[in-house]
Amino acid sequence: MANITEAEIRQIVENIIKGNSASAKKYTSVSYEGRTLLGIYSDMNEAIDAAERGYRAVRSMTVEQREKIITEIRRLTIEEAAVMAEMGVAETGMGKVEHKRLKHILVAEKTPGTEDIVSEAKTGDCGLTLTEMAPFGVVGAITPSTNPSETVICNSIGMIAAGNGVVFNPHPGAICVSNYAVDLVNRASRNAGGPEILVCSMDKPTLESASVMQSHPKIRLLVCTGGPGVVKAVLSSGKKAIGAGAGNPPVIVDDTADIRKAAKDIIDGCTFDNNLPCIAEKEVFAFSNIADELIGEMKRCGAYMINAEQADALSKIVLEEKTNKAGKTVKTVSRACVGRDADVILAKIGINVDKNVRCIICETDFMHDFVQHELMMPILPIVRVENIEQAIELAVKAEHGNRHTAHMHSKNIDHLSAFAKAVETTIFVKNAPSYAGIGFGGEGHTTFTIAGPTGEGITSARSFTRRRRCVMADNFRII
Repeated sequence: MANITEAEIRQIVENIIKGNSASAKKYTSVSYEGRTLLGIYSDMNEAIDAAERGYRAVRSMTVEQREKIITEIRRLTIEEAAVMAEMGVAETGMGKVEHKRLKHILVAEKTPGTEDIVSEAKTGDCGLTLTEMAPFGVVGAITPSTNPSETVICNSIGMIAAGNGVVFNPHPGAICVSNYAVDLVNRASRNAGGPEILVCSMDKPTLESASVMQSHPKIRLLVCTGGPGVVKAVLSSGKKAIGAGAGNPPVIVDDTADIRKAAKDIIDGCTFDNNLPCIAEKEVFAFSNIADELIGEMKRCGAYMINAEQADALSKIVLEEKTNKAGKTVKTVSRACVGRDADVILAKIGINVDKNVRCIICETDFMHDFVQHELMMPILPIVRVENIEQAIELAVKAEHGNRHTAHMHSKNIDHLSAFAKAVETTIFVKNAPSYAGIGFGGEGHTTFTIAGPTGEGITSARSFTRRRRCVMADNFRII
């Protein structure tokens, strides 16, 4: 028998692991391992009709029955988190499997259910007024490629808890894993005694299918989690819409911060799922008198520092120049780099490092492309500032008025308060990694639909309801 080298043994082990992973299994947008996915349609009109039937079924259920479905969604999500994580990375090429697994568990455990739907009663001399949170009916939802199955499941839990039916038009770059999540929700409904088809999706989502959804009379609410273009289209539909748009979250580190902890928190947040979450740290404004120490600690946490020349070269790769409809040249993020590992990105400019490198850091000026554009990749520019006034001024400008997320590391209450008031973001994280802002290592519920443009903020079940009032005059007050 021939001798087997260590390299060959490693390759055999890797092949076995691959063979057991979801990424090696056969799946399409309508099937998984030969099993037909539930709730997937070729025609948006048919999908909407099916979602309406699901809504009628949910409307006839008790709240307790709805909660049983949600409990089963949570159970299956935890059970199949690794499958969806591997599918997501395999299909999109973005992110990290372990981090995506953790995101699915976060969604399962911390997305609010029916407990978020609370009625209000007011009594007085003129009687009783009852205000309740009612469903819209059928919700049309557009989901992203960055957090695809996580958003489908998070939205489904909240929308079903509110009593709605749902039809999804997922991002074309993440159809298979998004539809797997739709199937999971429907399997959970069936297992819990609900309808077999409760939420629906498309086998080939397109701009045309999205347009049909946005104009269809049975769609009463639109929810869009994505880039500025699709959010703008939804907000222009004439329907009630919830828009979760882009962000460019800045981080300020002043000279009162715990620098070692700040460096670790920033690198942990920036590199979580390779910077795909919109809440993740995108640029740092560090006081000059602590910047060197901060950079040194970041390196100890797995950051690799590039010089100005290398940063400019990398900028030309991760940002592409395109001509928009108005004939103007604009820079857009390269899809080939979004959510990729730091070593893969560095290799594009001839720098070869091992997988232990988690993040690419560099010192830049404020106007550098890395500061001005939301990259969604583990690249972190650092801008030196002299005082809190300059830090706040530049950080607010870098956030571009998205009012999405901002972060600060400081022990100075006045500094923290001043930045929070100036930046006006939906999420403001103090002295913690960015993901604490959605309940991962921080208090509060989670969501992957953060509606800054339309004001709902950290969405939950109640965000997908409309308020209805019932009045009984002169009666039902017992005092």
